Amino acid sequence: MRKEDKSIIIGELTEKIQKYSNFYLTDIEALNAEKTSRLRRECFKNDIKLVLVKNTLLIKALENVEGDFSALYDVVKGNTAVMFCDVANVPARLIKDFTKATKGEGKPQLKAAYVQESFYIGAENLEALVNIKSKNELIGDVIALLQSPAKNVISALQSSGQTIHGVLTTLAER
Repeated sequence: MRKEDKSIIIGELTEKIQKYSNFYLTDIEALNAEKTSRLRRECFKNDIKLVLVKNTLLIKALENVEGDFSALYDVVKGNTAVMFCDVANVPARLIKDFTKATKGEGKPQLKAAYVQESFYIGAENLEALVNIKSKNELIGDVIALLQSPAKNVISALQSSGQTIHGVLTTLAER
């Protein structure tokens, strides 16, 4: 590969790392063509950008980005595919669902992840990444918590109104 081509690829990778707040490093080496196509389709459906990279070019791109990504350098070995996404837990859920038939031992396998400005190294962190709530899920939880007391007050007022009406009706009949 020519030096100009490498610099273009490094620039594109640097741009994607800066654009997306979360990315996962995975190993998809043992996937056949059918499974790779299925994985790419699932990534497309879930707004995940799947990119196969050369390890040296990925390390150079990480060096170009502001911040210290040296914790990821040790896992950038062998076959590496990067999953870029804006929602923190979507790639983890995809990996978990994709490997469900193989009890989590199949491919794609999580090498590492950079999620919400934290590093998760190793496949054993997959379950923790699946359980991370997205921004929209957290907002939904807060709204549900805020609505709960108001709903209780409204239902109490409605039921007591019916009770008072029932008492008044009974008294009127006497």
